[in-house]
Amino acid sequence: MTEGEKGVDLLNQLEHILESDPLIDEVGFIHPSQFFILNEEAGGVLPSSNHHLLQSEDGISSFWNRDHKLGISIDILLPLYRAAKNAFMTAIAQYKAHGNPSVKEEKSGDENISCCLESEVMKHSRALLLLSSDFGTAWNSRKLVLSKKQDLSMFMDEFLLSALVLSYSPKSEQAWSHRRWVIKMIAGNYTYLQEVLGKESELVEKIAEKSKMNYRAWNHRCWLVFYMTGEQVLHELDKSRSWAGLHVADNCCFHYRRRLMLRILECSCYKQDPNASSGYNIEIYRVWKEELDWNKMLIERYIGREGLWLHRRFLSLCWIKHFATDGGDLSCHSELKTDANHDISNFLDNEIQYVHSCLAIPSDDFEDVETQAVFSATYILWLTKQMYECEGIELQQKQLIRGGELKTLLKKHRPEKSFLWDSII
Repeated sequence: MTEGEKGVDLLNQLEHILESDPLIDEVGFIHPSQFFILNEEAGGVLPSSNHHLLQSEDGISSFWNRDHKLGISIDILLPLYRAAKNAFMTAIAQYKAHGNPSVKEEKSGDENISCCLESEVMKHSRALLLLSSDFGTAWNSRKLVLSKKQDLSMFMDEFLLSALVLSYSPKSEQAWSHRRWVIKMIAGNYTYLQEVLGKESELVEKIAEKSKMNYRAWNHRCWLVFYMTGEQVLHELDKSRSWAGLHVADNCCFHYRRRLMLRILECSCYKQDPNASSGYNIEIYRVWKEELDWNKMLIERYIGREGLWLHRRFLSLCWIKHFATDGGDLSCHSELKTDANHDISNFLDNEIQYVHSCLAIPSDDFEDVETQAVFSATYILWLTKQMYECEGIELQQKQLIRGGELKTLLKKHRPEKSFLWDSII
């Protein structure tokens, strides 16, 4: 058997597995020596309906499939990829050459040919994408077919395929982009978009557990916020808190929380009914207060995490601009209105006291504690600048920088920036 024939045989096996088990949710590439171990762990030879250990004609194990998991031998990747690419390129060329299958003058025979060619494009592109996740032409060919079909079931199948691709390539930009395209296609035509958004959010969190600092996944989750209702945004904010608390080094999750909170503010601006607006703003006020308290707890628990201090900057700035300087929306709630009226001074006093508590570095000078002191010092300097830029708020720098303590601290731990400290303090 020639290498080309071997590749075609392997491709047929792969496509048969994908057709016989459409619920495969994970794919991996494994060394041939692992097939025996996998088979042993599975309890030996199992019925073919539940287990596949397929071999090429030369007797070498090529695929393993059980419990909706697919393993592909790394030894066959090159001939398999070449066969999949050739089959796909041939199919898409024939499909495009045949023309637009939606033309009304087509005969029934031509329509059958078009359906057959569409099926070939979708089948071969699926196999190819499992071997090369960023093959843009394959993704675009699927968009071409789907945009003509406008079939909901086919759109939902694309979620399964792209999730399968992400199981082995969680940072595939093409796969994430394809999911966003599908959401756009179904957004204006189908009613259960919110259910799709919830599942998308869960998928990102699941992948983030396995793939740390996955910017593309979290960027996708941030993109979803635009389509969420106000109630769903509040639910996502509450749901993501526990995950963020356990992954404080992953700033992506805090960026996602900031996007949710900005969306809450955007939604409040769209409220037209004064009574509804007042109640909604009370809820926003509570959300921000809880987030500030929670952030403070994390800073005290996890020493020297810059992402937590950056998150506090965002919270502080929004607090001052949207709450502390205007308590008008809280008029129906005397207790909250009193808090808001005094928040600008109370907030700053509390922040100053909190920062000074972080400046107390023990004699053993642990690196994390020193870093915490520097972050707190730069935070209060940043806050000072924001105060000066806020109209009607006057602060004396002496009130924030006591006895040159911050300057001394910053020069001690960041001597390379001494000129900067001298210029701003």
